[in-house]
Amino acid sequence: MTFGQTIVASFRELWLTTGIFGFLQEGGWGNLVMIAVGFILLYLAIKKEFEPLLLVPIGMGAILSNIPFAEIAAHTSFHGEFTEGALLLHGIAGGFIGMFYDMGVTSGLFPLLIFMGVGAMTDFGPLLANPKTLLLGASAQFGIFIALLGAVALGNYVPGITFNLYDAASIGIIGGADGPTAIFVASKLSPSLLGAIAVAAYSYMALVPIIQPPIMRALTTKEERQIKMEQLRHVTKTEKIIFPLTVLGACILLLPSATPLLGALMFGNLAKECGVTDRLSDTMQNALINIVTIMLGLAVGSKMQADQFLNLNTLGILALGLIAFCLGTSTGVMLAKLMNKVSKSQINPLIGAAGVSAVPMAARVANKVGLEENPNNYLLMHAMGPNVAGVIGSAVAAGVLLALVPVLG
Repeated sequence: MTFGQTIVASFRELWLTTGIFGFLQEGGWGNLVMIAVGFILLYLAIKKEFEPLLLVPIGMGAILSNIPFAEIAAHTSFHGEFTEGALLLHGIAGGFIGMFYDMGVTSGLFPLLIFMGVGAMTDFGPLLANPKTLLLGASAQFGIFIALLGAVALGNYVPGITFNLYDAASIGIIGGADGPTAIFVASKLSPSLLGAIAVAAYSYMALVPIIQPPIMRALTTKEERQIKMEQLRHVTKTEKIIFPLTVLGACILLLPSATPLLGALMFGNLAKECGVTDRLSDTMQNALINIVTIMLGLAVGSKMQADQFLNLNTLGILALGLIAFCLGTSTGVMLAKLMNKVSKSQINPLIGAAGVSAVPMAARVANKVGLEENPNNYLLMHAMGPNVAGVIGSAVAAGVLLALVPVLG
């Protein structure tokens, strides 16, 4: 081979490894579409400030996982062989985001660590000061079971969609707007849909400021949105210590399948409230949850690969998740309106929308919409009651599904 031919061959080999060549191949357009989606998520996070702690890593994960030939989201693979009666395992390391996914998402570890951090950051005082807001958190889980039934119907009647009862239960939990719970349930019941479910759950959590306000305004009158609620009573330290232990005890006795999630949540909260483990509480509130959020966000974004994302099953999951989330918001608002009919003290219906588990995004949105109607009407602490109740409610719903679906399926 002449020198010129060597140069030409070298350039040809180099061309075959470029991203341009990869995008020109069959299916490459899908990668470009998903990279564009990743940039849109970054725009929403940076320009619009829609939950940047979630959308920045998810958006970057979507971009990195769709780069041709890079294999950044490739999973670690193992193969075994018997040698002299012993099984030897050989592994091929995947990409760094793929390792995050294998280590924390597939195993269900990241959701539990997130729940520890959430527990350490959560103040159950507003819920204890106004216990009836627990009903608002419970009602907002209505969307979970509607989405479950919808997924079963799609699997039975829509060609190309193959949802079974296990898949339907995993999809339904998206309605609670609780990403960690959705991942935990899907990892147990429907691992094949885990990526799409995680993307849907975290996308709707991040888009709470877009999705909820129109629903809240449509279901309430201006006078209802202006309702000022009574100041919450002081909750003692003793009450705050007893509460997580009581919830954990009830869970152990009545619904052991929910104890991984609720146990992690209550452990984090107890570390915060007991006053003698400040270093542990600080670690869970800051370093631990920040590290896990980075890895989880990138891992979730990596499941937005074109070959896995652009199909009927994923589109069905996204549609059902949105419907469930809207229904959960609506039922929370409507129950608050109903409670106003029978309650001596008035409840602003806007706080009912905070019953979904997106903490504290949903509570902030309720407060923001309230301030738009009355600049002196601060609903944040009142909305935190149903918001943290929603976290407990989604974990309980997850425990019920984990206990019943294997029996019914």
